[in-house]
Amino acid sequence: MKNSLSFLLSILTLVAFSQNIKIPVDTMVVTTHNTTIKGVNFSYTATTGTQPVWNKKGEPTATLYYTYYERNGIKDRANRPLIISFNGGPGSASVWMHIAYTGPKILKIDDEGYPVQPYGIKSNPNSILDVADIVFVNPVNTGYSRMVENKEGELSEREVFFGINADIKYLAEWINTFVSRKNRWESPKYIIGESYGGTRVMGLANELQSNQWMFLNGVILVSPADYKQYSTGQPLYSALNLPYYTAAAWYQKVLPKNLQQQDLLDILPASEDYAINTLMPALAKGGFITESEKAQVAQKMAYFSGLSELAILQNNLVIPTSFFWKELLRNKTGQTIGRLDSRYLGMDKTEAGSSPDSNPELTSWMHSFTPAINYYIREHLNFKTDIKYNMFGDVHPWDRRNDNTRDDLRKAMAGNPYLKVLVQSGYYDGATTYFGAKYTMWQIDPSGKLKGRFTFKGYRSGHMMYLRNDDLISANDDLREFIKNSLSKGKSAKY
Repeated sequence: MKNSLSFLLSILTLVAFSQNIKIPVDTMVVTTHNTTIKGVNFSYTATTGTQPVWNKKGEPTATLYYTYYERNGIKDRANRPLIISFNGGPGSASVWMHIAYTGPKILKIDDEGYPVQPYGIKSNPNSILDVADIVFVNPVNTGYSRMVENKEGELSEREVFFGINADIKYLAEWINTFVSRKNRWESPKYIIGESYGGTRVMGLANELQSNQWMFLNGVILVSPADYKQYSTGQPLYSALNLPYYTAAAWYQKVLPKNLQQQDLLDILPASEDYAINTLMPALAKGGFITESEKAQVAQKMAYFSGLSELAILQNNLVIPTSFFWKELLRNKTGQTIGRLDSRYLGMDKTEAGSSPDSNPELTSWMHSFTPAINYYIREHLNFKTDIKYNMFGDVHPWDRRNDNTRDDLRKAMAGNPYLKVLVQSGYYDGATTYFGAKYTMWQIDPSGKLKGRFTFKGYRSGHMMYLRNDDLISANDDLREFIKNSLSKGKSAKY
């Protein structure tokens, strides 16, 4: 008898461990918490889990992992704003803004954003949960989100999910289901996207409005990536980088003395003006620029960038960002500076070369974000699975064709008088530069008729400006102000 029981136990154990690891297609876990934001204590409900994506036959093709926060005690939920939050990549989980910016919990990091041990989380006294409910959405293959097998055990073709327009299409459908399930159709709605999420939410604004009949009050672009800009041609793109070079060089204290002794915001306008009105036309001339003009431009670029005239001339006035990160401190400390946040310093194997070995800021962030999100989801939100949480997931090849997201946002704004746009950027972001974000904002509406509905805010940090405590406070306050100013307040939606 004893041997039979042992044998049975062995079989059951073998079966248990031979099962494939799968995420539940449709599930949720609900927990209740307390927090204090802006000095006011209140309770909130966190709902985390998965919600399916369906094909036209009504069959699940994927399931998206999300976390939804609602402030408790709200009697009039119809007038309570709902924020739908995405990060970017493409292929990035919605972790960065979740546990470092707008959510009720944030990383344990120092005031400038550097990791500290023991890793973990703490309450976020600046979260916008006091004024809006928030859902953080993870696109397919990010976080715990995954494709789902059909009855034949097959997965959908990758192009169903992985491309600018495919991504927008299925996420809009998912949002419709979420809003219906949570009974939030009456609420003022906002979408916020960071980095590639900027491209995503520009497109979503029109897709939601045109095909889901869901009208938004606001679109928020955080350090937005604009692929339309990156493919416009080197003279334009290169000139737009100069004001970022000025900001990074100012932070690293390598600008000429008369610039260095001024405040950052006092010197950026001159760099911006030079980039648009002098550098851009000069670069457009290519190799047919005169030697005297080329020398004058190199001298002024050196003045605004902290690089040597020789290095600029050797690059024919076109300075790749990767070269800038490697070159700026090469002959000073021998260190590199960060791509996403140029306050961070790196150490390469050799000081020679044209680009850094790695991104010191991203490595630093992985220190604190990865352990924190895994701990937080399991121990605080009580969602437990053996599926790996993908900080970055496999979403490539990513189809970038037919990118009309700028015009999609314009169309949505033109058709919806309520819709306003907020752009937030860090001055030390070298990947999606603050001046590039301004340029995108300028190009969305060539007529200029909508420009009064755009707001730009800059911060003295990088891509994730909220990692710096002073900017965490001001950026969340800017979100509060934007939400307040974009509510209808009983006014009709008409021109």
